[in-house]
Amino acid sequence: MAFSPETHAAAAEIIARYPAGRSRSALLPLLHLVQAEQGCVTTEGVSFCADTLGLTQAEVGAVATFYTMYKRRPVGDYLVSVCTNLSCALLGGDEVYARVAERLGIGHDETTPDGSITLEHAECLAACDYAPVMTVNYEFYDQVDPDAAQAIVEGLQAGERPAPTRGGPLCSFAETSRQLAGFADPRPEGVAGPGVGEPSVAGLLLAETAGWRADQAPAPFVTAGQTGAGQTGAPTASTERKGS
Repeated sequence: MAFSPETHAAAAEIIARYPAGRSRSALLPLLHLVQAEQGCVTTEGVSFCADTLGLTQAEVGAVATFYTMYKRRPVGDYLVSVCTNLSCALLGGDEVYARVAERLGIGHDETTPDGSITLEHAECLAACDYAPVMTVNYEFYDQVDPDAAQAIVEGLQAGERPAPTRGGPLCSFAETSRQLAGFADPRPEGVAGPGVGEPSVAGLLLAETAGWRADQAPAPFVTAGQTGAGQTGAPTASTERKGS
């Protein structure tokens, strides 16, 4: 499959962002670019990146298979990722995943028959302060429970784009991939929404309420026999000899 003239032009624009002789640095955004057109990184996409950047297909394939954001099988319009790592699992992430899987009738790394939604377990979505979380095309839906998660995927199935808790308005997977390649969202409403909520600043708010200041932090507690920063107070050979 040949790539469109628009993709060739976009690839040239991406490469031009980097200093002469450093075009291989454009590989990551270029992989997102081919994924935007084909829905995943295909064999043709690997060849396109290799030929465009003067790399071997093995070099491109090694990168494409390392990062989980590069998919090797077609992804639906919406990639639903449910975090089932420790923080989210303790707060119900497994139950959220089970409900979504049941509602969609698919399992991990599978796509609904109509090609609209792909589901995946996510090892960590880097949002433990909002656990349990799920994302759709990498936009966050925070502190979801099974009912809330089901409502989100039912909205997607109905052709809606439920508003994320944080970040910009929801895009399709192809649109998101193009943005990750470094191109702005052309939609007038495509501007960043809230990025930080109360859970992210809970420690800061606690410190402000208590009147704590960084320049008034107490000195590290040092026990007898400690001579350097980072020591734990455990007896050393020298202190044992002194006490013997």
